[in-house]
Amino acid sequence: MKQIFLMLAILAGVISVNAQENVHETAPTTGDLYEGFTRPMTFNRMIPPYGLEVTFAKTVHIIFPAAIRYVDLGSIDLLAAKADGADNVLRVKAATERFRKETNLSVITEDGSYYTFNVKYADEPVKLSVEMSDFLHGWNTENRPGNELPVYLSDMGGESPYIVRLIMETIHGNNRTKVKHIGSKNFGIQCLLKGLYSHNELLFFHLQLKNTSTVSFSTDYLVFRIVDKKVAKRTAMQEQVIIPLRSYNQVTTVAGGREERTVFALPKFTIPNDKQLVIELMEKDGGRNQTMTVENADLVRAEVIDNLTVKLK
Repeated sequence: MKQIFLMLAILAGVISVNAQENVHETAPTTGDLYEGFTRPMTFNRMIPPYGLEVTFAKTVHIIFPAAIRYVDLGSIDLLAAKADGADNVLRVKAATERFRKETNLSVITEDGSYYTFNVKYADEPVKLSVEMSDFLHGWNTENRPGNELPVYLSDMGGESPYIVRLIMETIHGNNRTKVKHIGSKNFGIQCLLKGLYSHNELLFFHLQLKNTSTVSFSTDYLVFRIVDKKVAKRTAMQEQVIIPLRSYNQVTTVAGGREERTVFALPKFTIPNDKQLVIELMEKDGGRNQTMTVENADLVRAEVIDNLTVKLK
């Protein structure tokens, strides 16, 4: 009898454990995986995704308003790559034929825009070539989501490309002459540094190119380089080239009797006492080259952007 009772007790224990496991498996969830220690993510914080259809036998092309900096694919069912020779065009197609589960695709562009897509398979996608709205440059609020936020890029000192563009546009629009002693003039071509500004880890150079001749001026290249003051001959070891991060209204040709202005954004830097910044503008297939020199004293006197009224769009 004792053996029978023992077996019944063991069986009852097993049944009790299985019942608890079944209750645990089938118990409804409240959706709170963090036991009340976090706030729920509400829908007004969500960036609405675009719907995108892809297929195995055709390629979908997405044209963005700026160069692509980052692409993330939600699953191995997708293939994506930048188009050859076009940094702002992404080609997407299905890696497997007729994949069933929906996946996603995320893209960050150089102007700081973030795009997200929900991707489904379709035998015949209706939209094989799509053009994305220019959130940052169009200034049309109807084309921008209410909760759209810019992406901050490390190569711009952690600044938003959106703010950088607004600053450059404001400097160009104000057209103030803050610097009056730096310029160059040669054969009817005059190049002036009208203003020098600073903001966080960036410097902004406002340049004006005026053509008083009747022959148009075509730019071959423009370069910012730090060189030794006492070394006449230029070598790679004696100079440091500063590459502009962004430009506003950069033109390649100035017609006779016209003038153009460009604003360049450069990473913040200083110049040692024995060196100077040389701004060189070279004419394409011509000899009317322009050269300007900037001293460290000019840089440290750059106007802080906080004192400049920047109108948010």
